[in-house]
Amino acid sequence: MAVPPPVPPFTRESATAKVRLAEDGWNSRDPHKVSLVYAEDSRWRNRSEWVTGRAEIVGFLTRKWSRELDYRLIKELWAFDDSRIAVRFAYESHDPEGNWWRSFGNENWEFDEAGLMTVRHACINDVPIKESERAFRWPLGRRPDDHPGLSDLGF
Repeated sequence: MAVPPPVPPFTRESATAKVRLAEDGWNSRDPHKVSLVYAEDSRWRNRSEWVTGRAEIVGFLTRKWSRELDYRLIKELWAFDDSRIAVRFAYESHDPEGNWWRSFGNENWEFDEAGLMTVRHACINDVPIKESERAFRWPLGRRPDDHPGLSDLGF
């Protein structure tokens, strides 16, 4: 399967585009669609969980989005080199009991020459918020282009 550009080596412009494409994919909340941008044998560390391969990625994301409801995510480029990208992100969601959370994190990504992600390391901290404190209020799906990013929001 061919992943659409951008592919390594990254420039600031292509790394920024790759980050936005990742954000858009995760905001779709479609585990199968999201899994296709990862290599067949991609390795993840997400918090304290280790995930290997697309089938495990689909399972992980299915579980994630069954408990993180009304999920909305913003990612921002932090740093990059030829085949690696570092990202900071925040997302808001609520649990099945209606408790809202804002989760802040950092990810380190590594890509193969075809642009598939081979490695993903994520560190995430959750902060309880009130529904009235939410900052990510666009309709579910892709974040509108005119919605502020993390730096604009002071996150």
